Parts: sequence; structure tokens; C-alpha cells
Amino acid sequence: MSSIRPLRVAIVGAGPAGIYAADILSKTDLDVSIDLFERLPAPFGLVRYGVAPDHPRIKQIITALHRVLSRGDVRLLGNVDYGVDLKLDDLRQFYDAVIFSTGAIKDHELPVPGIDLDGSYGAADFVSWYDGHPDVPRTWPLEAKEVAVLGAGNVALDVARILAKHADDLLPTEIPANVYDILKSSPVTDVHVFARRGPAQVKFSPLELRELGHVPDVDIVVYPEDYDFDEGSMAAVESSNQTKQVVKTLTDWTLVDPSTQTASRRLHLHFLHAPAEILGEDGKVVGLRTERTALQGDGTVKGTGEHHDWPVQAVYRAVGYFGSPLPEVPFDELKGVISNREGRVVDLDGDHLPGVYATGWIKRGPVGLIGHTKSDASETIRHLVEDVTGVGDGGDVATGDLTAGRTATQAEPQAVLDFLADRGVDVVEWDDFVLLDEHEKSLGEPHGRERIKVVPRDEMLDIAKRRRA
Repeated sequence: MSSIRPLRVAIVGAGPAGIYAADILSKTDLDVSIDLFERLPAPFGLVRYGVAPDHPRIKQIITALHRVLSRGDVRLLGNVDYGVDLKLDDLRQFYDAVIFSTGAIKDHELPVPGIDLDGSYGAADFVSWYDGHPDVPRTWPLEAKEVAVLGAGNVALDVARILAKHADDLLPTEIPANVYDILKSSPVTDVHVFARRGPAQVKFSPLELRELGHVPDVDIVVYPEDYDFDEGSMAAVESSNQTKQVVKTLTDWTLVDPSTQTASRRLHLHFLHAPAEILGEDGKVVGLRTERTALQGDGTVKGTGEHHDWPVQAVYRAVGYFGSPLPEVPFDELKGVISNREGRVVDLDGDHLPGVYATGWIKRGPVGLIGHTKSDASETIRHLVEDVTGVGDGGDVATGDLTAGRTATQAEPQAVLDFLADRGVDVVEWDDFVLLDEHEKSLGEPHGRERIKVVPRDEMLDIAKRRRA
């Protein structure tokens, strides 16, 4: 029997990327002990706090992630904030390798005049609010009758749909009570979504777009003059079934008789409009100025110099997420990712930091779907295994940097728990989270809902740590 202890691996971030990495690593031939760190008291990352509550099918991803963590071979250490409760030097004491999977949760910047006006918001902040993220305020200023949403992806659609939808239609979901109350009092009548390019270039998924047309008492309004298709657009339609479905849905909406649209709220879709300026008065948003764009033959656009002003009292930018730097970890400020080469974290000279890896959006940027996250984790874990064993794919000798032996000086699983306890950290392990999970389900059951999410962090901790019934 080998006297070599198990390889100790820490994964920082318990969203899909981190959990997939843990699952894949646990199924390798390595004798490995895995701890999964999470800043929040609950795991699952953007699936719990970044998916709109009225998308239960997407939320079902949590079921698969739940199954991984419930097996018992991956230890969850929640409510532990990397950079505050411990840093990379601390982790190196307890682990031979560290994988960062912290995702991207900030809004990407949009450098247009007026972006800092009162009434101009980032979509990521709004999503965190309506999903009951414990670290954001309980309130949100929903005071605008007319709203603009900037972006051509699913987050833009989510934001627009939540803004336009009647609050009562969200009651069957896990929407928190404070969010329902504020949405219920919203005076909104019109939500305008603006895309810089044409209908064939938007990044909406076909299913999400079709669902938009079935929101009760909300009419979809489109503008035939916004529909233009160049050679690049036609090539995209022919080469992608998803693009073909999206374009068909959008085109079908141009055939709707406006006289039949009598809903109390309207969701407008505008194409070939680039944001030029957010207009303000007394420091508050009073309008949006867009520039008409024109397709250039290859699916790209350029400005035409023709401007339109739209009366709106709030603007939400949904132009992408952006990663945040982590203490002691090389970071690419331009791309918003940890500096890495296929998941191996590299320093300024391009050399691999021994035993340090990245996966998910913090590795490659906020693009792709869950399937990409799985393949992404596979690549990172493959390199970690190569570095540990010194053997690459096909049996080739790899340039491993962990083969000299285990590097952690305090490798006992209890050691990191003692360290965190000394720092006064209320660690949430899997059995603790299960209590919170069951409590949320019990809150929803009398109302026929799957769960009602507990929002305040202190309440989450009290329930998880058995300090509250």
C-alpha cells in the first residue's frame, strides 16, 4: 500500500465551474482530497444568483450540482471569503494545488456620456437584487414608466422581461418577498431593448426569445425598419440553426397586427441602434440617444450619424460581465481574467505558478453556456493531472511541476478548519447548507412554490448553523 497521502486540492468558487472541476478531478486516477470554498453561505453561484426566477428549467442545473456535493467526496466550505478570511499563501499551507473558479460578477463598462447619471444601472446589480443575493441592498428604485435596456444577449432579455412582467405572474417562482413587493408597485409601461447590430447578430437563445412572446399582458413591439440582412447575416442564418430560429421568431413578430396589441405593458425590440448618450436633467436620466447603425456586409456595423432620442427615465446596461482581480493572483486587467495558459495560471513572464490553476469565466471570460464550462474544467484538470503525474495525453512525458512531492505543510483536512475557526469564520459545510435548503423549501410549500429564498446573510447563517428554527 502506498504511503503517499492524498493530493490536497482547494477549489475557490462553488458555482458550476468549481463544482464541475471538483467532479471531474474526483473521477481521475489521482488519490485526491478536495475542498470547495465559497464566499457565500450557499453554493451554486450564478445558477442561484444569476438566473431569472421565472426560468425553472435552467434552475434545474442545480439538481445536478446538488448531486455532486451530496456524494460526500467533495467538502464544501461556504461563507469563506478568499482575500479576507484567507489568501493564496494561507491556502498553500493546506493544499498542494489551488484552482480558482470565482467567475465574473461585475458589469462590463460602457463608456458613453451620462452613464453615471442617477437612473443608469448595471444589469448584474439588478439581477443580483431580484435573485435575492445576500450582499446587495433589499430595495431597488423602480420608479420609471419607460425604461431602456442596452444589450443583445439573454441577460438583456431577462432584465427586460422581469421589468415588464406583472409581479403576480412571478409568484409561483422562488422570487423573494421584498423583490415581489417592489415589482408589484412598479409604474412601468414600456421597456425598450436596444441592439447595436441586426436581428441575425443578436445572442438571444431561441427558447428564451420565444418565451418572451408568452408573457401575460405584455405585447412585443418590433419595427420593420430595424430589420436588415446583409451577406454576413444570411450566411449566419444558413450556417446556424439557432440563428435561423431566432430570426424566424423575430420576423414573425413583424406580421402581428398592431391593432390587436392591447396589453397594459409593452416590450419594444430595436435593432441597429447603438447607444450614443444617456440624457440627463438635474442629475437624473430623462432619455437615451442612439445612433442608427448600418450593416457592412460581413455582419459588422458602423454608425450612420443619424440619431434618435427616446424618452426613458432609467437605463440598464446588459453588455456583459467582467471578472474581478484576486489578491496574490496574476490578473489581466484588459480581459478581466486571471492570467493563464489553458488553465495554468502564469506570472508576468509567462511562467506557470506551480500548483495554481483557473477554470470557468475567470479563466476564459464570460462567454459560453454550461456545456462550455464542463469542457473548460476538463482542460484545466487535465493539465493539473499532467503536472502531478508528469505524464501527458497519450503517455507523453509532461513538464510537471508538482511531481517532486506534496507541497502542503499542514495537509490534514482538519487543519484548515482550525485555521478558519481561529479567525472567527462561520464555515458553512454541506450538512449546514442542507438545513438552509430544506428551510427554504418549507417556506415555499404552503404556497405551492418550490422554495422561497432566504435573503439576509445573517439569517442564512443562523438557519444553517442551527441558531434559528
